[in-house]
Amino acid sequence: MADRKTDAKNSLDVLIAGAGYVGLAAAVSLKQARPSLAVAVVDAAPAGVWQKDGRASAIAAAACRMLDQLGVWQEIVGHSQAITEMIVTDSRTADPVRPVFLTFDGEVAPGEPFAHMVANRDLNGALRRRAQKLGIDIIEGVAVSAFDTNGAGVTVHLADGATLKARLLVAADGVNSKLRDMAGIKTVKWEYGQSGIVCTVAHERPHNGRAEEHFLPAGPFATLPLKPTEDGTNRSSLVWVERSEDAEKLVSGDDLVFEHELELRFGLKLGEIRVTDKPRAWPLGLTIARAFVAPRIALAGDAAHGIHPIAGQGLNLGFKDVAALAEVIVEADRLGQDIGALDVLERYQQWRRFDTVQMGVTTDVLNRLFSNDIGPLRQLRDIGLGLVERMPRLKEFFIRQASGLSGDTPRLLKGEAI
Repeated sequence: MADRKTDAKNSLDVLIAGAGYVGLAAAVSLKQARPSLAVAVVDAAPAGVWQKDGRASAIAAAACRMLDQLGVWQEIVGHSQAITEMIVTDSRTADPVRPVFLTFDGEVAPGEPFAHMVANRDLNGALRRRAQKLGIDIIEGVAVSAFDTNGAGVTVHLADGATLKARLLVAADGVNSKLRDMAGIKTVKWEYGQSGIVCTVAHERPHNGRAEEHFLPAGPFATLPLKPTEDGTNRSSLVWVERSEDAEKLVSGDDLVFEHELELRFGLKLGEIRVTDKPRAWPLGLTIARAFVAPRIALAGDAAHGIHPIAGQGLNLGFKDVAALAEVIVEADRLGQDIGALDVLERYQQWRRFDTVQMGVTTDVLNRLFSNDIGPLRQLRDIGLGLVERMPRLKEFFIRQASGLSGDTPRLLKGEAI
């Protein structure tokens, strides 16, 4: 745990609550661009708990460029798996054949895949090591219990009795953000009645970098390629959406039942399969903060938005927040402006809020369109997928969207320094 006994440690420019990927990336982005800024991270989770995370995430090309600019991608890339192809099918579980309606080449540029699968602990570990190298204080196992704002800054009270002062507080503490509630920021929120089951499977034959998304009546079933283990075991990560009551029964019930239901969805195209870790399920919903900023505080990542995983963009939206917020703060600091002032933070909100709402609405509509077994809707969506398959420019547009390189892109996401 960091030493906080001296006054110098208690006086900061930026304090970030949350030591996940978003919080750590924000700290590294700010400190690397402006070494003079005093930046610290505080996290409620016990020290080392991040090392127990066995999940993996799809990192879009734009986020990979940002991580490269932050000096961590070269450490990560050797352990990652490039997604070289993406296919989309629409069927029922019992259908003997799943016709492929849409295929995507996995490159946004020659030699640059539109996404990589990265183990969460590899990503978190690389960002932590970079943060420590830059001299960023990481305080673990202590939650923020309260904070008070005034004209000059924010006073943050920690659960262990310590007090920190900063010019800006960044809330990156997840979709159930306590800091967002403390700031009085309301949300637009609803539940889908679905849960996402996550697990890793081993299989006989190689996946060759192919990701697949099967739209089934209860929700999408995505298989995402992982790098083989050191002993050559082929692996894939699953994101399996089911009705919440069915998901809970599957993950808490008999292993043989789970494996049978999994095999019905996964199929045997990659040979025999086996589950290598304990499946877990979490409820899915849409949560969007009504404001991304308040006096002396900015929301980033899941604290600002939680969306359906149907498009695999949740984490990448968080990295967009980081890149935009860092660019706004760094430019304001260079101009001698108050980095925590509301007029400065409003620039960040204007940059990110429309894109976030647009993505939230898109994923909501896609989920409602595809997570059903209504005959006319099935015909309509299958026709739509077929049309996209036959229109190269439209496919290229979707690839750009998935890669995070569309719209008003912050410099870090282009691989440029700020």
